[in-house]
Amino acid sequence: MINDNHIPDRDDDIDGYTKIDRYNPALIENLSAHYKDILHQIGEKPEREGLLKSPERVAKALLYLTQGYDLDAKEILNSAMFKEDYSQMVIVKDIEVYSMCEHHMLPFFGKAHVAYIPNGHVVGLSKIPRVVDVFARRLQVQERLTNEIRDCIQDTLNPWGVGIVIECRHLCMSMRGVQKQNSVTTTSAFTGEFLKEKTRTEFLNLISSRLS
Repeated sequence: MINDNHIPDRDDDIDGYTKIDRYNPALIENLSAHYKDILHQIGEKPEREGLLKSPERVAKALLYLTQGYDLDAKEILNSAMFKEDYSQMVIVKDIEVYSMCEHHMLPFFGKAHVAYIPNGHVVGLSKIPRVVDVFARRLQVQERLTNEIRDCIQDTLNPWGVGIVIECRHLCMSMRGVQKQNSVTTTSAFTGEFLKEKTRTEFLNLISSRLS
């Protein structure tokens, strides 16, 4: 997807994280041809004014929405790890999640709540949402997404424990199939201290609370 033969549309280095829209022209051309054929197959006319640029736009959108394949979540965490004598729960909650279901390639979206208990090291707070983005920007199922975030933080930071809760709405359920517009899917994953009921309950209470 992203390689040395790219056209940079935007490249802003924000807090050590490079937000990139880079496209391989040959890949864009190839994908665009497929999308043009798809438009023909469904009975549309890709030559009409409103659709002339659509195959290219959709190709670029797909590459943007799947850019997580080209990013290393562990590298992002390692770029901002600091020694710190702190051993209480650290929570980053209400992280926006946007991903695509691998079964129908339709979006699912919602919020992630991530916590860890440091074991000698903390990480820059902005890196936790970045890790969520890395795994969300791939074709996913919510269950695997939850586990991948948990495992990455556990393996990289080696904390006393990690807790993850993700709540999402899936358009594959809202727009097609059972068409249940108001359903929300919740997944969770825990390691270490979060496997203990007391710690897990504290975490769930904290992500449910609101600042006054």
